[in-house]
Amino acid sequence: MNRLVRGNDGREWVIRAHMEWRQPATADDFEHDAAANYTPGVMMAGVAFALAGALLLTMPDRLVIPQFVPYGLLLVALFFPLRWVLRRPWTVVAETDGDPAGDHPSERWVGTVSGVFNIGGEVKRIAKSISQYDLPDFEGPLHPVE
Repeated sequence: MNRLVRGNDGREWVIRAHMEWRQPATADDFEHDAAANYTPGVMMAGVAFALAGALLLTMPDRLVIPQFVPYGLLLVALFFPLRWVLRRPWTVVAETDGDPAGDHPSERWVGTVSGVFNIGGEVKRIAKSISQYDLPDFEGPLHPVE
């Protein structure tokens, strides 16, 4: 996602956003990464498939399953992967090369926004702030980078 915005001071800002496939590592999140590998998830998936297989093998022949039950099971199975995809963090970068006269230097602002539904609105707010005040909002997710 790229967007070009012109500020009141004449500088052109480029706002870029791209999805991150991994959560950015911060000091606050360090304790949550205790397992550090995929073994517990793979083991739980194996147990779930084994229990589902045992249920299917021991099911009576004349049992009538309502039509919505497989769809409900599919929805339950896809809930966490869909949640994971929709809540991925996006890195947003707003940068300018400055103006040709040299009155304003080049700047780069970087931040993170979580969620695919939040990113469009946040980019619009950043573009509006740049067009009105010549800078991204200090209260927003972006912060200046040297």
